[in-house]
Amino acid sequence: MYYSARVVGVCLTLSLAACGGSGSAPTERDDPVFEDGESQRERNARGTTIGAAARARRNQESIVQVNRYIWSASLQVLDFLPVQSVDPFTGVIVTGFGTPPGGGRAYRATVLISDPALDARSLNVALQTRNGPASTATVRAIEDAILTRARQLRVADNRL
Repeated sequence: MYYSARVVGVCLTLSLAACGGSGSAPTERDDPVFEDGESQRERNARGTTIGAAARARRNQESIVQVNRYIWSASLQVLDFLPVQSVDPFTGVIVTGFGTPPGGGRAYRATVLISDPALDARSLNVALQTRNGPASTATVRAIEDAILTRARQLRVADNRL
């Protein structure tokens, strides 16, 4: 019994060793070279860190670039509303209900900044009251105030 188990073990070892291929090292022409001049063999020898893998994953995801002037102006114009969540990577600002100074009606806003350009098409504001959506004129006034403030911030930054 012991003898047959040993024979089976040796046979398995030999059969696995035969699967290894020719055993010859790859030649230089078989080893691809990347744009940064590093070969595949060098990349494999270096290994991958968790940080490098995370950076590679982040570069593959689509991230919306947000205009920083519109972003800052949105937060400044809507500063009377409590901020519930912000995501600068997707360009979304969500606020809770708040009453503007000198006003009697509470509003809630969701702002989407979808483009890096300082342009009206880059800004979408959804404004809601406790009774339903706000009027189109009110939404337009908020969008105009945000865009005006964004232009003021850009001029103040001396980047015309």
